[in-house]
Amino acid sequence: MSDTLEALVIRKTFRVPAPSGEPGDGAVAARQFDAALMSAGFKCSRDLLTHLSALDAGTVIDIAVRVLAVVRRLAGDHVAHNTYFRDFPANVPDTLEFWAQCLAEALVDPVAAERVSFMAGRHPVSGRVLTGGLNLLSLPSYGKYLHTYEEMLDAHQDLIESVKDRVTVLHLGEALDAEVHRLYLEWAGSRVPLSPEDLRELGALAQWCADGEQPEVIPVRENRAVINRARLGRAGAALLVDTVADVLRLACAASDGDVTLEKATRFRSFTRRERRVMMAALDGVVMASRGAKLGDVAQHGERWKRLGERLHPHEHAGPGQDVFAVARGEMRAPSFAALVDQRMRAGDVTGTATLLSSAPGRLLRSLDWLLRSAGSEEDRDAVVKAAGGVQEDVSGRVLLSLREHFQNRGVRTDVSRVFANRRGRAWVTAETRPVLDAGVLGEILALIDTEVGRRLPAVGHLVVHPDVLGVALPLSGKAAAPGLGMLPRGSVSPVDGDLLRFFIYWKQRRQRTDYDLSAIMLDASYGNLQHVSWTNLRTGYAEHSGDITDATDGASEFINIALARVTRQFVIPQVYVYSGEGFDEAEEAFFGFMLRGAEQEGQPFEPRTVRMKSDLRGGGRIALPLVFMRGEDGKWRAKWLHLYLRGHAAFNQVEGARVTTGMLVRSIVERDCLRVKYLADLMAAKAGTAIVGAGYEQAMGEPVTWIGLEQPENLPEGSEVYTLPRLSDLIPA
Repeated sequence: MSDTLEALVIRKTFRVPAPSGEPGDGAVAARQFDAALMSAGFKCSRDLLTHLSALDAGTVIDIAVRVLAVVRRLAGDHVAHNTYFRDFPANVPDTLEFWAQCLAEALVDPVAAERVSFMAGRHPVSGRVLTGGLNLLSLPSYGKYLHTYEEMLDAHQDLIESVKDRVTVLHLGEALDAEVHRLYLEWAGSRVPLSPEDLRELGALAQWCADGEQPEVIPVRENRAVINRARLGRAGAALLVDTVADVLRLACAASDGDVTLEKATRFRSFTRRERRVMMAALDGVVMASRGAKLGDVAQHGERWKRLGERLHPHEHAGPGQDVFAVARGEMRAPSFAALVDQRMRAGDVTGTATLLSSAPGRLLRSLDWLLRSAGSEEDRDAVVKAAGGVQEDVSGRVLLSLREHFQNRGVRTDVSRVFANRRGRAWVTAETRPVLDAGVLGEILALIDTEVGRRLPAVGHLVVHPDVLGVALPLSGKAAAPGLGMLPRGSVSPVDGDLLRFFIYWKQRRQRTDYDLSAIMLDASYGNLQHVSWTNLRTGYAEHSGDITDATDGASEFINIALARVTRQFVIPQVYVYSGEGFDEAEEAFFGFMLRGAEQEGQPFEPRTVRMKSDLRGGGRIALPLVFMRGEDGKWRAKWLHLYLRGHAAFNQVEGARVTTGMLVRSIVERDCLRVKYLADLMAAKAGTAIVGAGYEQAMGEPVTWIGLEQPENLPEGSEVYTLPRLSDLIPA
């Protein structure tokens, strides 16, 4: 368990828990470890190298083995990345030339011809060609590696080092227990929802840290559920519940189900003590709200009925029984949403706003709807006044979400709306809402800015690295898959390199699985499409490494793009499930991109040139990780999408998703996301001194509040550090 937790800390914080061991002269082993790290794009900080050098060499080697395994997996370097075309990106054939060669090989080789004829219906290959019935994907030389990984390596020159290669610094942490507890407190007290993977890890951390310090507030309901599960198994531990849904989420967590309540859960049998604890929690919620919380039961009525079969509420005397009576229809408890709907049906916008004031979060989430429904200036004024009266009572995350929403509501109506669920599944619909009045919008935005600024801390010396300014505020972590260099959806980051290379790797679990890496290129009007894929192996500026159709032992595909020669405005990489297992079903699947100088050469996959690597997951059959955009200054930038499209059950191809992709990309590209710069500017206005962007190097003489993608080595002791894993902590409570 400790090894697993150590790997988790390294993966999530880039800190190596301070290793203990016999003192000795481990300097040589530490330098060798650092050199091995640099080949993968990582290196030891000065403090970490000093600490390791003072340990016994054997201890250093043991640590090196564990840490290298973690960071190589982060960069995607834990597997062998072969290519169909051995010399890729050189010597990639023309598409028709390639198919003709595969067909010629099948016609010349009698054994191959017999095999293809059998697959095509026991007719001679030549006859199938003449009748047009030959499946080209069944040709014997197609879709599988024709050379070994070692033969591919021998065909390539070594990578030439560049100062632009990625170097991710690993810092020295505290002891493992302290690091684990620190991570637990950060995640448990997070103000934004965690990804499904991090939520599972939080459950393990909660078990480990059950007897230690606990966060003062756990604002996210899903986090409460997994922590309550750990407490449920410990006698005397108090549950954190203030709604009936909290108890339902706990039951789902304890049954290894879905704590988001999006999917049905098969409840397990609970022990007598567990039933008593959960019924007591329901008693407390119903009594504290004087029955008002019973109105929330109907939303999940069927689940409450099924849970009642496991909790045996008839054995328990208390008001918690009323929850199940409402679910069965034996008691009437109108929901708050029904009361709101009744007022709006009567055309009483002002009355609806007044009613919603008792639920501040719901009022602000309904603000756009209320303003569009207002039939008079008096109604609009009443809605704005109600919003201003409750904004102090809502979370900072709600305020920031509202800010991003309204800053996009006064300009365009010709851009489609994009919706994405918790797993990144996206769909597009036309924008039918009218533009809101500019004066009302300005008033709302000013109210939000004032309130957010009031909540932000006043720091003494603020330093913000320029690369973090374009990062979108992480208002939710649910769509972010595990990986390296991942930024929140909507973030914009510079692309510094001559060659852009996408890569995917997947390994099937039970059935033959074919994923296809493709890219489409669009002009400034999101049209005039070009693409590179297995059906179009090269253009004047891009090359595809070749199609692999079976991943029994794992498979990789690459696309290489010379950015200086690209003739379009946008480059959009995509991953298609052509056949077999989906992203969630495969044993492993990930996407990433590398950046290189034109002179660097090297292997098709070089871990130190990897700028981003992300696991592929989600229920969709088409993945859209990000879009690359060329600005008016001629420089390329990436905008992060983290989206999935439904696609078809099989045979998804780039040619079939062009229209949807174009609409989706336009909607994302033209949306004004709320970025770190917004909070940095508000914090700078309250700071004693502030450097936001250029000039940050000269500001390291005293403790600072540092905001950046990574932690620099020369920060003065006592500095407060907000790096990528902690950006959500900037969101005010």
